[in-house]
Amino acid sequence: MNMILMNMILPNRKEAGRRLAAKLTAYVNHPQAIVLGLPRGGVPVAYEIAKNLNLALDVCLVKKLGLPQNPEIAVGAVAEDALVHNYSGNITIIDENTAQIHGVNQEPIMAIAASAKAELRWRDRCYRNFRPMLKIRGRTIILVDDGIATGLTMHAAVTVLQQHQPEKIIIATPVASLSALKQLKTQVDDITCLITPKDCKAVGFWYEDFTPITDQEVCELLSLETQKTLVGSYY
Repeated sequence: MNMILMNMILPNRKEAGRRLAAKLTAYVNHPQAIVLGLPRGGVPVAYEIAKNLNLALDVCLVKKLGLPQNPEIAVGAVAEDALVHNYSGNITIIDENTAQIHGVNQEPIMAIAASAKAELRWRDRCYRNFRPMLKIRGRTIILVDDGIATGLTMHAAVTVLQQHQPEKIIIATPVASLSALKQLKTQVDDITCLITPKDCKAVGFWYEDFTPITDQEVCELLSLETQKTLVGSYY
């Protein structure tokens, strides 16, 4: 793993993406590499990486599942089934320990997951405007988020992408907890991270500007990238 363990504060997601791109120069103009951002906050970071490395950009649609009584606490993550080519299973990752600690059983979690999947289907239409997902099979995937706290959302993203049989999956994130990285490193080929605090419950703590990203901003960034996407990149 390519990590820097130090106390630093990132100005914003844009600068974070530029710094990550500087550590991923081995993939500049790579013919088989693409960049996938996790909406919404991961997309501006992914955009800067894609722009600086001259790679195609897309989204990997996953969503954190929060506790019914406290949505900010992650109890799982879900990925939309339709994103998985020729696959009809459910990609729902549940943190059983967190659910047990907070006394939450499967029924309310599954209800939250169903609602989250409906939102992901809407985002698919909104973000891609019915454009097909970029081809994953045999490609090197640089998977990007603006931070990783529990690792549940990234775990869901990796799980859904593995169904596409990529050549490699590389996680790139500005900040991530050591515990999450320890779990994720066994699932992917490499991880690039700028800041690795022991405790990363609040990703925004490591940014000067952590303004929420809107759906419109995601659509605009993807629209800019789509204009230069290579022919033949899609299914």
